[in-house]
Amino acid sequence: MASRDPNTTTEGSMGPSFSQKVAKTIKMRFQNYLDRSTPYVVGRWIFLVVEIMLYALRVYYIRGFHIVTYALAIFILNLFIGFLSPIEDPENEGPLLPTSDKSEFKPFMRRLPEFKFWYGCVKAVFCAFCCTFFPIFNIPVFWPILLMYFFVLFVLTMKRQIRHMVKHNYIPISFGKKSYKKAPPTASSKKISKVDKAG
Repeated sequence: MASRDPNTTTEGSMGPSFSQKVAKTIKMRFQNYLDRSTPYVVGRWIFLVVEIMLYALRVYYIRGFHIVTYALAIFILNLFIGFLSPIEDPENEGPLLPTSDKSEFKPFMRRLPEFKFWYGCVKAVFCAFCCTFFPIFNIPVFWPILLMYFFVLFVLTMKRQIRHMVKHNYIPISFGKKSYKKAPPTASSKKISKVDKAG
């Protein structure tokens, strides 16, 4: 049996290739930019609105890809429902929010956080925009029927979601814990401040 030369290196011992290193670097930098954009909520949503407007102009200019637009709308609606829904279903887990003033404050925990909702919409619009460059996705269809069907689906879905909110008495908005104003200075505190200034 032939013995291996210790000076020779196999493909597995060479480590990651150059393309893998480049891909990993790009992925890390992209994730870094995403993490840095987290506190800029308004700026992120403005970017999404601009992206949607560009996609709408693209579809209006070429007058096609209605199936892609319909699939995009359904996907965003699904994300929106996850954004409005609690992380745990009250029908199975019981009430998530306090039912009296003496109960401990529990903020509304979304099934889909705001950042993931935004990021999912951004990726979906970008993918739909890329699909408009491939004629295979331009399936001829009577678009008013798709628009009417989406409108009916949107109304029925939101009606069911609103009923769920009313039934379990929750609102998908959390303003945080109560904050109290600073108490006005008393006579003793004024005397102490005067003594400190004199000293």
